[in-house]
Amino acid sequence: MKINTLLNKLPLGLAALALLGAQTGRAEQEVSTVFELPMHISAIVDESGCQNSPGPQITLGGEIELGTLKARIIFSNNLKGTHTATVVSQFDVDLLLGSTIQIPKQPVLGGVGGNPYIYLQFTDGGTNNLSNEFFLGRCVQGLSVDAEVLSKAIALATIVASDCSNRKGPFITLGGEIVLSGLHAKIIFRNNVKGTHTAQAVRDIAIILEGTKITLPKQPVLGGVGGNPLISIQFLDGQGNAISAPVLLGRCVQL
Repeated sequence: MKINTLLNKLPLGLAALALLGAQTGRAEQEVSTVFELPMHISAIVDESGCQNSPGPQITLGGEIELGTLKARIIFSNNLKGTHTATVVSQFDVDLLLGSTIQIPKQPVLGGVGGNPYIYLQFTDGGTNNLSNEFFLGRCVQGLSVDAEVLSKAIALATIVASDCSNRKGPFITLGGEIVLSGLHAKIIFRNNVKGTHTAQAVRDIAIILEGTKITLPKQPVLGGVGGNPLISIQFLDGQGNAISAPVLLGRCVQL
C-alpha cells in the first residue's frame, strides 16, 4: 500500500502514535508518525454593531506559532555473533522550527441581538475542544486572546542515503512534510449568563483546514561512520523527548 493512500485513511484524531515505512523506486524511504503539535495562538478580536439586530459583528485575526519537531538519525552496527545493534553515532535535525501561520481577518455575525455576552473556544473542527472557553465580554475592540493548544498532525520524513561505502559517509538527505489537522475558532453568543432563558448562537471559523501541508526543506546529514551502517530514524519534540520509537530503515545500501 502506498504511503499516501495509507495517510489518507489514517485518522488524525488517534490518541496513539502510528508509524509506517515504505520504499519507493528512487532508493528512498518514507516514515511517518501521528503526533500532537504544540501551537501558540495569538488572536485579535474586534466587535462592532453590538446593539444592532440580528447582533454584533466579530472580526478575528492574529497568528499561530507552531512548535518544534526534530528527527534523530541513528547509525549502528551489529556485534559479531549476536543480533544486538550498537549505536555508533546519531544526529538530531530540526524539521520544524518556530513556523508562523497568519490568521486571515474574517467577520462573523452574532445573530442573537441585544449586546450579548461573547465567548471564544478553539476546536479541531469536529467534536474535540482544544481549549476552554474564553470570555470576551460584550462589545470590545482589539481584545487579545492567547492560547496554548495541542493539535493532531502527521509528520512524514523522506530519507535518501548515498556514499554508503565512503569512509566519511554515508550521506543522508532528509526532507518531507507535516500534514495538519483542523483548527477552528468557535464564537459563542449568549444573551444571558443566569437563569433558564439563555439564548445562544454559535458560529464556526476555520483557521487551518484539515489536510493543510507544511513542506520540510531537504537538508543533508553527514554520517561520518562509514562501513555501510544500519540506519534508523526517530521523531522528537522540541525538548528532545521521543514521540515515536526508532524505525529501522535498513543498511545504507538498502535505502
